[in-house]
Amino acid sequence: MFNANSDTLVNYQLVENERQLDRFFQDTRGAEWIGFDTEFVGEKRFKTLICLIQVTCAAGNYLLDPLRLPHLDPFLDLVVDPDILKITHAGENDYRLLYQQYDVLPTNTFDTQIAAGMMGYHYPSGLAKIVSGELNINLGKGFAVTDWEARPFSQRQLDYALEDVVILEPLWRKFTQKLTDSNRLDWALEECKRLESADYYYQDPYHEALTSNLITSLKPKEQIFLLRLFKWRRDEAERLDVSKNMVLQAKLIGQIVKAIRGGRQALQENRRLPDFISRKYAELWTNMYEDPAIAEEREILKRLPAPINEDARDEVLLELLYLLMKYRCLDEEVSHALVMPRNAIRRMKNDPEVLDSILGSGWRRQLLGKEYVDWLVHYENLGLSIEGGSIAIKMPLS
Repeated sequence: MFNANSDTLVNYQLVENERQLDRFFQDTRGAEWIGFDTEFVGEKRFKTLICLIQVTCAAGNYLLDPLRLPHLDPFLDLVVDPDILKITHAGENDYRLLYQQYDVLPTNTFDTQIAAGMMGYHYPSGLAKIVSGELNINLGKGFAVTDWEARPFSQRQLDYALEDVVILEPLWRKFTQKLTDSNRLDWALEECKRLESADYYYQDPYHEALTSNLITSLKPKEQIFLLRLFKWRRDEAERLDVSKNMVLQAKLIGQIVKAIRGGRQALQENRRLPDFISRKYAELWTNMYEDPAIAEEREILKRLPAPINEDARDEVLLELLYLLMKYRCLDEEVSHALVMPRNAIRRMKNDPEVLDSILGSGWRRQLLGKEYVDWLVHYENLGLSIEGGSIAIKMPLS
């Protein structure tokens, strides 16, 4: 049926005021399932702005305008209700925003991107590709980067927003049947359960510094300064509600760290640093560099990864184990990127807790098998032989 206000094939209600929000609450109360998506703007600000929330359920389709509504309580109640199934695609992004800004965690989740990764699709795959493959429907993506903050919405914007959400229910039903037939529904639900944990959304404030390509090549004093510089940049961005690059471009950080040992003069004479930047912050950064390290900072540096073992045999074995994991995934039509990232095997080799968290139990262990897990547990004692056209991984008898 056509909407009376447009040429769209989807009926919907735009929710912009308290009265319409109460109607939304009445309509969705007791729903068995909802599908939802969000449109947001993150450019040039620290705190991402949620501009539109699209909700579909058996009662109808709703477009909630967070910029005009006094609150979102009826929607947030749906998200946390364990009796209501939440269907999303790449819902991690939406749930992270809701957790950060409203302190709510979802329950009873099903994510079609995760489900697709267990049914032969690359992970992560876009919604349009999956919908085309599963439902033979082509979605338009012309408004993916439109200005969602602008008001009023155009009808084409709303049509685009609706298109991405109304397709979730039939896609969920299709994947649920396929996962059930392949005995993988429990796998998908187990993986979706991770979206319901606060730990999943934890953001280490020092992650950016500790994973920098620069930090391992620095001396301890410069490492401490780099920690402080990244933290200052983040704190300033949050205070001003601007992007971190608007405070200090990432490409300048290496130049600042290299020059800091020479003090204010070296910063101001570095031709690769804009004059206004060095004049404004040279004294501040010099003080940050000269201040003695505190115990907390020294503890943070202990979290830096150990230097990579450059033993060629070790590298070959790590690569072989990774390729065997990929081959197993190809054989089972599960996306290897959903199983573990490339660096996970090295991390598991060095840290038994990481191994237990990834392969200690659950669907990943079931997929890869006990023998593969045993190889990782006994990695230091593994042998590798190539004989008679065969490659063998040898594990000593216990």
